[in-house]
Amino acid sequence: MGKGGSLSDGVVKKIVLSYTYVAIWIFLSFTVIVYNKYILDRKMYNWPFPISLTMIHMSFCASLAFLLIRVFKVVEPVSMSRELYLSSVVPIGALYSLSLWLSNSAYIYLSVSFIQMLKALMPVAVYSIGVLFKKESFKSDTMANMVSISLGVAVAAYGEAKFDSWGVILQLGAVAFEATRLVMIQILLTSKGISLNPITSLYYVAPCCFAFLAVPWIFVEYPVLKETSSFHFDFVIFGTNSLCAFALNLAVFLLVGKTSALTMNVAGVVKDWLLIAFSWSVIKDTVTPINLFGYGLAFLGVAYYNHSKLQALKAKEAQKKATQADEEAGRLLEEREGDGMGKKSEQQN
Repeated sequence: MGKGGSLSDGVVKKIVLSYTYVAIWIFLSFTVIVYNKYILDRKMYNWPFPISLTMIHMSFCASLAFLLIRVFKVVEPVSMSRELYLSSVVPIGALYSLSLWLSNSAYIYLSVSFIQMLKALMPVAVYSIGVLFKKESFKSDTMANMVSISLGVAVAAYGEAKFDSWGVILQLGAVAFEATRLVMIQILLTSKGISLNPITSLYYVAPCCFAFLAVPWIFVEYPVLKETSSFHFDFVIFGTNSLCAFALNLAVFLLVGKTSALTMNVAGVVKDWLLIAFSWSVIKDTVTPINLFGYGLAFLGVAYYNHSKLQALKAKEAQKKATQADEEAGRLLEEREGDGMGKKSEQQN
């Protein structure tokens, strides 16, 4: 009874912890998105400088990561040669900077709810780029699923009340660069056995992002900021916003490390629906029935994609266990045969 009780307590504890990690990630992701929208939107805080905001995030995250690794030694740095850094981390940093720049820029032109609907195209972009770089095998049923997601997003875009072509281009660009970054991480880092947690990732990648963003910032935003003499840096607003962005990186690591990437994908769908509801009820964004119908179609496609991934993962695990069992049986058979041969030679002697 005690043994059974302790087992059930352990299972309950594991479930509660998993839901806690999911809740923390959803809350922080939700907060960062809404906070960025508040800062960048011309009708709210009215500071429409996405490159500057992203650079503030990167400098804050890089500084905090440096303190945690080099000063307080909370995390060990990953040993990395200069050649590996230039060939692997720098391209990933470039893609990340472009993704963040474009996604933050989109908040100036589009509603939070519509941006979340466009983000449903992420599996489509990741799969397509994966096939292009031969990291994914082409399957007609998976491609049909990708087409259904794209169709759903197209319907949602058709029903958008405040459609802005430039905003859509920016967000689609952000999705494309982020999907390429995820595939490049597999090719340039994971395949080489290098694993970066969020703190080491920010330690290596954030300075790259800052450097890449500095180039367009000098030509695009710096001249405008220089002329805006009335602006005073608000340490409370930008400090808490950057702290939320850093905490979100840690929450991603916690969620994926303690549960799985698939759990994060499912949690992401829940977060998107919550953001759409919040955008409609609190920010008072217009969400039309066609919007919801289109996103509903895309949502079903994403849900099926996640289900397929889960089934493939289960099949892979089952195959791995079967292989291990076969190897173990083979070893036992060899040992028995060895023992039998030993006994036989003893009897002959």
